[in-house]
Amino acid sequence: MKRILHLIFLLAVCTQMGLAQQKPQYTQYVFNNLLLNPAVSGIENYTDVKAGYRSQWTGLQGAPVTSYLTLSTPIGDNFIQGDATAMPAEGGENPSSRLYTQNYMAAEPHHGIGFMLVSDKAGPITTTNIDVTYAYHLGLSPTMNLAVGVQGGVNNINLNTSELTLEFPLDPAISNGSNSQWKPDLGAGIWLYSSNYYFGASVQQLLPQTLYFSTNVAYNQSKTVPQYFLTSGVKLFLTDDITLMPSFLIKVINPTPITFDINAKLSFMDKFWVGGSYRRDDSFGVLAGVNISSFINVGYSYDITTSALNTVSNGTHEIVIGILLNNRYKVTCPQHTF
Repeated sequence: MKRILHLIFLLAVCTQMGLAQQKPQYTQYVFNNLLLNPAVSGIENYTDVKAGYRSQWTGLQGAPVTSYLTLSTPIGDNFIQGDATAMPAEGGENPSSRLYTQNYMAAEPHHGIGFMLVSDKAGPITTTNIDVTYAYHLGLSPTMNLAVGVQGGVNNINLNTSELTLEFPLDPAISNGSNSQWKPDLGAGIWLYSSNYYFGASVQQLLPQTLYFSTNVAYNQSKTVPQYFLTSGVKLFLTDDITLMPSFLIKVINPTPITFDINAKLSFMDKFWVGGSYRRDDSFGVLAGVNISSFINVGYSYDITTSALNTVSNGTHEIVIGILLNNRYKVTCPQHTF
């Protein structure tokens, strides 16, 4: 039975590759929205470095495994040397508190840049994205900013034929083709944010590409398509220092059905947080994180599979480690994102 389900999974992966090359999915996207939207580049008043690892549907051979490294930093003397929301040395008001929201002022206009390296392996197919990002943050009101961002880079798709068992060694679907291909990558996004809400919209894979695994054009049906993301979140104060932060993410990828994630995160001061998530027709998740110091924080999530794969899957694990460099105000959690 397990081998049959494994075969079904591989067929589903290959079918999906033939329709629309999917980006990896993340449970902790709220911990690193740069993965979805370049407009958050440089949103914080420090250099934000994050490394993540996600093992999906553990226990199922060939299931997706994703790892990434991202970096985001602001540019501009006004922002770096005197952000309107800057805290005194050794910290100040908890950015998740009600008092911080009441005293909040929009960030100074500034630029932001970023970098992303994402590797996603599903069965015999490995996809690697290398992108640089840029954003400009503009104050629309005393308490609200709008950021506009772009990203550009390259995308490598590699088919490891040694992991395939073929009935015919020279299968025309993959013979004499290029099993490792580099394609240009382009994306854009906007991000509206204040102290207690955010709204973002973005698109990735703006340049549709055809993947050639065979010299026979009849088999070259694998394509990349634009992928659209819409996300928003809000802070609801249960007490002065305990904050509930619900959020959602909607993904539109033609021709697959529209999918969505619903998340809720409960923050206890700027020390630690717990939460839960739901992904349509896929999983429920539990999340937790701790802000160890003004230098490092850690987040972990576990997804319980609700699809037909739950009979052979042991769930999905995801861990994210954040490093706060040049953190001159010694904050232990983000000021502009949550």
